[in-house]
Amino acid sequence: MNSPDYDDSTAFLGDWGPFQRTVFTLLCLSIIPNGFTGLSMVFMGDTPAHHCLIPAALNITDEWRNASIPLDEDEDSRLTKCSRHRVDIVKNYSDRGLLPWVDVNVSSIPREACMDGWEYDKGTYISTIVTEWDLVCSDDWRAPLTTSLFFCGVLIGSVISGQMSDRFGRKIVLFVTMGIQTVFTFIQVFSPSWLIFCLLFFIVGMGQISNYVAAFVLGMEILSPSIRDLYSTLGVCLFFSMGYMMLPLTAYFLRDWRTLLLALTVPGLFCIPLWWFIPESPRWLLSQGRVDEAEAILRKAAKMNGVKAPDVIFPLHQSRENAGRLQTYGLCDLVKSSNIRCITVLLCLVWFAVSIGYNALSLNTSSLHGNIYLNCFLSAVVEVPALIMAWLMLRCWPRRLCLTSTLSLGGLVLLFIHLIPEHLSSVTTTLVMLGKFSLSAAFAIVYPATAELYPTIVRSTSLGICSMASRVGGLSAPYVIYLGGYFRSLPYILIGSLNVLSGLLYLLLPESLGSSLPETISDMQTVVWCKKRHSTCSATSSKCEEEESEKF
Repeated sequence: MNSPDYDDSTAFLGDWGPFQRTVFTLLCLSIIPNGFTGLSMVFMGDTPAHHCLIPAALNITDEWRNASIPLDEDEDSRLTKCSRHRVDIVKNYSDRGLLPWVDVNVSSIPREACMDGWEYDKGTYISTIVTEWDLVCSDDWRAPLTTSLFFCGVLIGSVISGQMSDRFGRKIVLFVTMGIQTVFTFIQVFSPSWLIFCLLFFIVGMGQISNYVAAFVLGMEILSPSIRDLYSTLGVCLFFSMGYMMLPLTAYFLRDWRTLLLALTVPGLFCIPLWWFIPESPRWLLSQGRVDEAEAILRKAAKMNGVKAPDVIFPLHQSRENAGRLQTYGLCDLVKSSNIRCITVLLCLVWFAVSIGYNALSLNTSSLHGNIYLNCFLSAVVEVPALIMAWLMLRCWPRRLCLTSTLSLGGLVLLFIHLIPEHLSSVTTTLVMLGKFSLSAAFAIVYPATAELYPTIVRSTSLGICSMASRVGGLSAPYVIYLGGYFRSLPYILIGSLNVLSGLLYLLLPESLGSSLPETISDMQTVVWCKKRHSTCSATSSKCEEEESEKF
């Protein structure tokens, strides 16, 4: 069993020596590729303006070629995307020397589907996966499905990697999942079909968030309590945003989706040497009874920091007869007792709401008025002040107040959008960015707030489950955006309502500000309606404690 005073036992290292700075920096650098991998679909999956292709081999006059595509009934100045006038009739009129709108009423000519493919506007992109495989009109559902399949991979990876991390270690999972993300992103560049692209994107998703969670947990367990808030906001989250900001800058110069994807694999290659500099979590090693390995890492850290380590760092763990035969924990332990079950369910609901809002607003930048590259860059830049605000809030405010305020503010701002007239597009964009600001802050806060509630023995598993709920939200995000094609404000109404509700639900969870990280399930705090029962039991004899531990 872990010592409850791990932070006290390792206090000799100090808070911010060379060891902590090295771990902090290298783990943050490993996060950068996550910032652009999933959100790359903003550019790779965008749909440029298009209309039916009129084959050059069709020998008709220029006047009839221009009149072959009817105007959209909803927008008179735009050509229809999915139909054209029947080319056999058009050719007949052209051969007879008749002029459109002079000799012939063009609107009376029957229409047909785009039998020869589509012609795409090349002003913004050289190619996207939409133009490569014609994911438009009757196949337009494939574009949001592509993003959803990526989040399906993220969902599966979250569950598997969380358990693997608690069983085999944080470090091995971090580097295996980074390798999966980088290698399969590179293979994606050579995708011969949409189906193969989706399959590879699914595998990339399995590695994408898994290495983020592994890096986050590793840092939270190695760094001292005074640095954890900084690490979880201006550390991993800020470097994620830096990767996000790299995306529009790179996409602006690389307008072909294959070239863009190839460029995005490069940062992942630079993360390989980090294996020799990032240590395993001593806290996790201790939970596995591997005391000697944990002490070896801490002695090396003490040497880096120029301090002397005690002769015995963990005196309560010097009896090693149980090492390697400690109890293992898994998914079932997250639902065994009413307390941990309630905490898990409530956190999953909160993570789902934050994720669906954050991802929908991030992926929807291509639909906002104005330049797509500028909008995407602003969407990334707005996260920087949001993360600074999140860090200040975590230092000064209770966790419940931090999350409730940011979630409620983001939700309320988005609910106001449906009241804005359509011609005031700049006001809508401002409100969207303000909503993104609040939800970015909430996303930065929910990670440490969750990690502080769960014990070391199931911390990665629990974060994996919460991340899974988050990815269900991410999976739904492309289709929430898709609903905007039927009613412009519907996505914002749904996202806003969900986040206001989740902000209120978080008030039911226990407060973790100033508390030590729990080491065992029995160390966990209780939710509001479980407190009375918990305190009643703790006031009784050791027999009650044994009964309580059996329930866990």
